Amino acid sequence: MSVYAAPLRDMRFVIDDVVGLGRVSSLPGLDGTDSALVEQILAEAGKLAGGVLAPLNPVGDKQGSRLENGVVRTPDGFADAYRQFVEGGWNGAPFEEEWGGMGLPWLVATALQEMWQGANLAFGLCPLLTQAAIDALREVGTDEQKATYLPKLVTGEWTGTMNLTEPQAGTDLGAIRTRAEKADGGSYRLRGQKIFITYGDHDFTDNIIHLVLARSPDGIAGTKGLSLYIVPKFLVNPDGSLGVRNDAKPLSLEHKLGIHASPTCVMAYGENEGAVGYLVGEENRGIEYMFIMMNNARLAVGLQGLAVAERAYQQAVDFARTRVQSRALQGSAGAVSIIHHPDVRRMLLTMKAQIEAMRGLIYDVAAGTDIADRHPDAATRASAQTRVDLLIPVVKAWCTDAAIEICSTNVQVHGGMGFIEETGAAQHYRDARITPIYEGANGVQALDLVGRKVARDGGAAMQSFLADVDDTLSALAGADTPLAIIRDRLASGREALARASDWVVATMPTDPAAAASPSALFLKLFGLVAGGWLMARSALAAREALANGSDADIRYLETKLVTVRHYADHLLAQAPGLLAAIEAGGGTVMALDEDQF
Repeated sequence: MSVYAAPLRDMRFVIDDVVGLGRVSSLPGLDGTDSALVEQILAEAGKLAGGVLAPLNPVGDKQGSRLENGVVRTPDGFADAYRQFVEGGWNGAPFEEEWGGMGLPWLVATALQEMWQGANLAFGLCPLLTQAAIDALREVGTDEQKATYLPKLVTGEWTGTMNLTEPQAGTDLGAIRTRAEKADGGSYRLRGQKIFITYGDHDFTDNIIHLVLARSPDGIAGTKGLSLYIVPKFLVNPDGSLGVRNDAKPLSLEHKLGIHASPTCVMAYGENEGAVGYLVGEENRGIEYMFIMMNNARLAVGLQGLAVAERAYQQAVDFARTRVQSRALQGSAGAVSIIHHPDVRRMLLTMKAQIEAMRGLIYDVAAGTDIADRHPDAATRASAQTRVDLLIPVVKAWCTDAAIEICSTNVQVHGGMGFIEETGAAQHYRDARITPIYEGANGVQALDLVGRKVARDGGAAMQSFLADVDDTLSALAGADTPLAIIRDRLASGREALARASDWVVATMPTDPAAAASPSALFLKLFGLVAGGWLMARSALAAREALANGSDADIRYLETKLVTVRHYADHLLAQAPGLLAAIEAGGGTVMALDEDQF
């Protein structure tokens, strides 16, 4: 099992020079966030990630979490690692100081979360869900609810969960049967069962705050009859102390392909007197409120894809440098390490290029979230939110699909040893496999992209994105040969994406099945172009830094330019080829009868 070292240099480059820390540090409440502070924070976080969390990754995979006498026990060392995580204040990185947070931009907090997920994906799921719960309560909780729960959730003294799925209600949330009944004092009693609840129970903290989607007392059928409820593991007394145990408990843990250390619970609510719950916001608006959590989590899951891919890449490079096998094609008479072989180099550089494109895209969306939250101009906030909404399904699906490819390539680089558990390559592949499924399967993300984010507004949001790509193309005009090739590849990808978008806008109103059938291909095309756009911006930033005579980073910057060129030649070059398949629509997809499959 290889070690994990947070990619601090690339993180800082993307934050400072590609996305632009100045875009967010000038926003109200973030003016103290300068490059020196960010560098210090990232370095300290890297120590915790590499020194504490990463060594527990194989431990968690082997031991898993277990349910004993109604209580979940996490693997050896996990509870202590969480204690250190909380003591460092890391859980509250992007949240307001009034609730015990650090008050950092989402841009910086996203880099921190990449470290937690890259070091130990199963561990990182716990703060990921807590973060989503905090977001929902910050936006729609009452003042009393915020005062009761946010200080403990922000610091990480308590954790949060998201409860949607039921045995009969997966993607179709309108089929939810968990019900809420009105009780005394404005509370409710919930009865029902939820499945796939990440960290539904654990031994990290003394309380867990479940946010549960349930049918309102008078709720109509479908999603319009659902409300959101706070259901604490232990009720909270008026003075903030813990009261009696609520009627909510884990029934069992799922036995999973990967992320073994993360307890995935079947949760029972109200088997006895009923689980005490408190309404969040207004009745029958639960889906709307839950989407606050889900959008936060979808960005975070896309980030998980990036993080586990980075971990797999580091392992592949380490193995390729040390594994001696066969002679080089030229320049050596004896056996060499496999990193000298062209196909291994192709695999490694393709992994590296995809990862850096993913990082650029995710960090750019995180900066957009900061602008949407904090910019003083309402129109600017709205424009930033529209861009974030457009790109969230791309981040979630494209980055997690890419993660599967990268983790699979890691196994391939290892050869036969990659198929053997003791190397650790298989764990990354198994852990990554859930990411295209949870928080909305990637096919659902693709449908959301073509239906809600592209067709619904007649392609306006996409046109705004393409205009920004055009600005980058203009900046590349007249560039020397390497950047000119990048410009040409990006221009071809941009044209393919524009034509595909026009086709979606024209087709969706009259033949939605035809427009939906190639939606996954459309999302892949968008991801390749969006990644290429960020890589082109990286190339411009690297060239400018070299021109300014940055001596300490010459090797890094030169490497960046080669990596961007590889992305353009080996990944972005694929984009135009997807157009024909998209424009073919669903002719074959919908042609067969059920019994013909």
